Amino acid sequence: MELPVNRALSARYDALIASGEIKEDPVQREAVRQLDLLNTRLAETRLASKKSSLGWLFASKKNQLWASVQGLYMWGGVGRGKTMLMDLFYEVTVIRRKRRVHFHEFMTDVHERIHAHRQAHKRGEVKGDDPIPPVAKQIAEETRLLLFDEFSVTDIADAMILGRLFTQLFERGVIVVATSNVEPSLLYKDGLNRQLFLPFIKLLTSKVEVLHLDSPTDYRLEKLAGAPVYITPLGESADAHMDELFARLTHGMTPHSEELENKGRKIAVPCVAAGAARFTFDDLCMQPLGASDYLRIAHAFGTVFLDNVPVLSKARRNEAKRFINLIDTLYDNGIKLVVSAEAEPQDLYVGEDGTEAFEFDRTASRLIEMRSETYLAGERRKVHA
Repeated sequence: MELPVNRALSARYDALIASGEIKEDPVQREAVRQLDLLNTRLAETRLASKKSSLGWLFASKKNQLWASVQGLYMWGGVGRGKTMLMDLFYEVTVIRRKRRVHFHEFMTDVHERIHAHRQAHKRGEVKGDDPIPPVAKQIAEETRLLLFDEFSVTDIADAMILGRLFTQLFERGVIVVATSNVEPSLLYKDGLNRQLFLPFIKLLTSKVEVLHLDSPTDYRLEKLAGAPVYITPLGESADAHMDELFARLTHGMTPHSEELENKGRKIAVPCVAAGAARFTFDDLCMQPLGASDYLRIAHAFGTVFLDNVPVLSKARRNEAKRFINLIDTLYDNGIKLVVSAEAEPQDLYVGEDGTEAFEFDRTASRLIEMRSETYLAGERRKVHA
């Protein structure tokens, strides 16, 4: 039986509480209430926009109708439930033309569309040398509801086009729901030419309700506290423990696969749920990935599960080097790591000579620190390439 729109999210949230997956949290409850209100408004607007029998003649009025709907911007520290709430909202929202995407991925797509338009203009295939209006038109035709994970602006190229792009998107009736670690006023903080970015912040806050998820509890840390996050040796018991901890951390939500974009390449992420990603050693260290790929993963996910790390040696120099780079990147960014490995950190590399042997001492030390309560309680760091 389909749940009423005005309490669809509340019902899902209540079910998670009843099952013991999560605890009642008044701050999360307020977010659930606001998301249910938004879903109700979306349903009402969709119904109103369909009442016109003259279709396209009233397209501009329909855009105005949708443009009056306020989105939601949820910000707060790691582990406060932002991604879980976004997962639930994505599942229950009445909007079919919806797109959930990491903000970095979205901006990569935007830059690709801008480049494609400029190339088409050079070939004489399109009119107008300003790519922003046609790109905004494309996005608005594809998507009514944009859901952004990890809304964060660090790139000047992004910062300089956001105001014009989102002015167009909002005018075309695109609604935004976003999660972020920072309040809107601190976006692109200390960025180059930030004064040119400030109008975007004003625009954004006029189109979204801002909600601070300021719960004192870090639920991700609570789920990991007391549980071994470095599991050895490998085997059925280790696999079962990894499965159980991933399910616990992601509230039992059904995982999905996705791809991350990095410098024109696709990074396959085989298992994602509630802001956590799960890979095997082969996924990340047997493939031709580099430090920038690992940094891309660190920017996208606050927690990484890594299965089946083998003992390494000089004979597997490339895999060892990638593993070293991976751990360095996750550590530098304060990413929480759950690992199943063939041996303890200090025994993961066999061999006394070569650069990798020397570097692996640091890797072993970091792996030991990354399973400590102090590290797990730490905030995600802002480290850029």
